Amino acid sequence: MSEAPLIAVLDYGIGNLRSAQKGLERVGADARLTADHGLIADAAAVVLPGVGHFGTCMTKLRDANLEAVTHAAVESGRPFLGICVGMQMLFEGSEEADGISGLGVFPGMSRLIRAGLPRPQMQWNRLDLVRKDCELLAGFDGDVWMYFVHSYSADTEVDHVVATCEYGVDLTAMVQKGDTVWATQFHPEKSGERGRALAANFVRQIGLR
Repeated sequence: MSEAPLIAVLDYGIGNLRSAQKGLERVGADARLTADHGLIADAAAVVLPGVGHFGTCMTKLRDANLEAVTHAAVESGRPFLGICVGMQMLFEGSEEADGISGLGVFPGMSRLIRAGLPRPQMQWNRLDLVRKDCELLAGFDGDVWMYFVHSYSADTEVDHVVATCEYGVDLTAMVQKGDTVWATQFHPEKSGERGRALAANFVRQIGLR
């Protein structure tokens, strides 16, 4: 039996980061919640989860001395996944925290969901696929529903958008950069069978690099 791939889930001390770790463990990964630079460098893949306030998350990431490590992981060619606020952190900034820069992996900003709509969007919502070739959605057919909890949505170049969801307006639900960096506004670990399939597809990418 092949050894379970090591995935580093970046631990910068906010929220329930362990749920992302457990979601990866359920699909056969050796997922470890860690801030250890050596372990992160040795990992076969890296995940940046996030919940709560964008500014708090970015400040905590920097206080934990994980900003440069995150950039190194993104640039390493290993599979990398951002989840929820972890996705928003990969952009240049957010209206939620004026003056606090994001990681700038993707161009654009996270913006408050339009006034007049319930905030946060806290519900299951259907993905509208923009790109049919995304490896993390391989094997998906028919309607794809994922679970969202967010008040801000990434405003970015269409070339990076994998999927949107309709919530009064079209919101960015998933993005991709190159062949190894993905991010989801929804929570795969809370999205039942479809979320597990996406996580399994992410783990499967490790063997293809």
